[in-house]
Amino acid sequence: MGFEPSKLIANNKKAYHDYFIEEQYEAGIELFGTEVKSLRMGKCSIKESFIRIEHEEVFIYGMHISPYEKGNIFNRDPLRIRKLLLHKSEIRKIVGKIAQKGYTLVPLRVYLKGSLVKVEIGLAKGKKLYDKRQDVAKKDMRREAERSFKAQSYKI
Repeated sequence: MGFEPSKLIANNKKAYHDYFIEEQYEAGIELFGTEVKSLRMGKCSIKESFIRIEHEEVFIYGMHISPYEKGNIFNRDPLRIRKLLLHKSEIRKIVGKIAQKGYTLVPLRVYLKGSLVKVEIGLAKGKKLYDKRQDVAKKDMRREAERSFKAQSYKI
């Protein structure tokens, strides 16, 4: 699907390194006022976070939203469990795919879409060590090709 974020808040590069992303979904997220203000300032991390489906509801664990400076008593726990908002049909479809061996849900990025905070989640299959090595080798080859192309364009 590939969603075009209007303002990127957090990106999970590690997910692309550790998993093959097969499908992507856009989900809303249940937040409190001070969390939204903190997100607008870009204070969010999803590096260690993961997603679980419990009783046909989707939750994100380990998503760190720094407390808002001016929030005092209204601030919530930065690592609290947050509910993701998806349609029932999408959740059922995802549950069916996760039932297959090796599939999991990972958060890919958090972004603002208009005035709403959205989380892009990916249906992912774990990479083996040799898959990761192949990816690194491809990146190195592409980087080397770009370097040689730049070197040739300077000589002309």
